[in-house]
Amino acid sequence: MRIIYFSFLMGALFGFLSIAQAQQSIAPPQAANFIGREMTVCGPVSRTYYARDADRQPTTLSLGGTFLNQYFAALIWGANRGEFKKPPESLYAGKQICVTGTIEAYGGSPVIMVVSPKQIEVK
Repeated sequence: MRIIYFSFLMGALFGFLSIAQAQQSIAPPQAANFIGREMTVCGPVSRTYYARDADRQPTTLSLGGTFLNQYFAALIWGANRGEFKKPPESLYAGKQICVTGTIEAYGGSPVIMVVSPKQIEVK
């Protein structure tokens, strides 16, 4: 019985720790240090870009720099644009936002692939 209780306690502890870790926020320059981890990246949107004619029609929200020279980007594929009440490039332009999700390396930069507006919070 003690082993079951101990296992339950350890599972609950690790569960709480992973939830707390996912809610930790970092600045865009730190994002490259957290590839593969679920984090919240907060900063000002310095540039938005919708590549309407590109493959998969990506929308990028650059934080901490401009496109291709940013510290971090939120990447929204064209298939997910319909989830937003307005085009993401106008909805978030110039705003302070927090993006939550798993940080991935994409095209040499850290990104979070955004599939839902719930992943982005305007501050």
